[in-house]
Amino acid sequence: MRNFLIVWLGQLVSTIGSNMTGFAIEIWAWEITGKATTLTLVGFFSLLPSIIITPISGVIVDRFNRKFLMMVGDTVAVLSTIVILLLHLTNNLQIWHFYLTGAIVGTFNQFQSLAYSASVSLMIPKQHYTRASSLEFLSGYGSQIIAPALAGYLYTVIGFLGIWLIDISTFIVAIGSLLFVSIPQPIPTTKNENIANIWQDLGLGWRYITTHKSLLALLIVNLLFWLPHDVGNSLYSPMILSRTNNNTLVLGSLAAAAGVGGVIGAIVVSTWGGFKRKIKGVLWGMMGAGISKIVFGLGRTPWVWIPGQFCSSLNFPLNGSSDSAIWLAKVPPNVQGRVFAARSLLLQIASAVGYLIAGPLADQVFAPALQSGGVLVGILGGLFGTGTGAGIALLYVICALCMLLVGWLGFSVRLLRDVEDIVPDHDEEYSQLK
Repeated sequence: MRNFLIVWLGQLVSTIGSNMTGFAIEIWAWEITGKATTLTLVGFFSLLPSIIITPISGVIVDRFNRKFLMMVGDTVAVLSTIVILLLHLTNNLQIWHFYLTGAIVGTFNQFQSLAYSASVSLMIPKQHYTRASSLEFLSGYGSQIIAPALAGYLYTVIGFLGIWLIDISTFIVAIGSLLFVSIPQPIPTTKNENIANIWQDLGLGWRYITTHKSLLALLIVNLLFWLPHDVGNSLYSPMILSRTNNNTLVLGSLAAAAGVGGVIGAIVVSTWGGFKRKIKGVLWGMMGAGISKIVFGLGRTPWVWIPGQFCSSLNFPLNGSSDSAIWLAKVPPNVQGRVFAARSLLLQIASAVGYLIAGPLADQVFAPALQSGGVLVGILGGLFGTGTGAGIALLYVICALCMLLVGWLGFSVRLLRDVEDIVPDHDEEYSQLK
């Protein structure tokens, strides 16, 4: 796993820098506008272009050098950060600049993340798939421990300028780590794979999923889980900032609690290896996250939010690493780019819909309903309180309930519950063909 670990460490450093910048941007945008829609639109515009190019990105990842694609993604990200930095230094930085640069970076991140995920099965043995996936969560959540604390402190010391310079340096580390490793390319399915064939293969990923009905069921349950998750997650910062009078220390503490929970969850899964039947990890992780987020949304103080956030993040490494292990085991490496792209496309559309509807729902429906004199104050005011944060919390809890129900109902669907028995592993299929 040497090469994988080198790339993983480089991405960990880069993620810390990106999370520091993202944390600072959220505080800046909320202080300027005070609207949840402003923050959710950043996520929406980051997803929109990548949705458009996702189908062709899978074909490109399966046919072109994956190491080069990963380096291009990091390079575009660092150039975009430099542009934002220059706009800030010349006092020309505006909210819409984050929408535009988010769209550009999101487009190239699609190639980078897809090239990375499709390379994992070629870099490590099959028995380490779950552990590799759990290390990805360790990277993501580990950065949440470090980044918010650093950003919260450095924001007042070195400001945006210093944080962006740190972000730029972390991207350089990520690109440098890729220079020192060899990333294998998949064996092509035919001898004549070239650009001319790309347009014929755009639908291959989707056809592969629909041919294997259990994989389709797994994709659908993920869509039903991640749509409410992304609605609630996009409102997390506005909810806390509005309930604490813009207390960035509390927001940073909650991000750190989430990071600790995610790191512990990732270490447990990496050491344990997860359930033998990976689908149990997927569904139990969904249910655990839903229950934790319900508690979090009902809370009004850090004493409830911190343990709620910790427990919520504890579940995602189990859910995500189990899900990734199923896809890596069932889909042949030579078509993983196209299959993962089709899967990613639908998940991104669900996320984009979530980001797009979350802000208006919070600002125009739920927040007014629990303002003083609102229509729901008499019914739910005692449970959620009143004010902007109370309305957002109500929507957050509704989303969490949906997440819990999706995981619970998943156990009753045989096509999903028995996915690992119904769909053979790709290496077993290959052995039978030989």
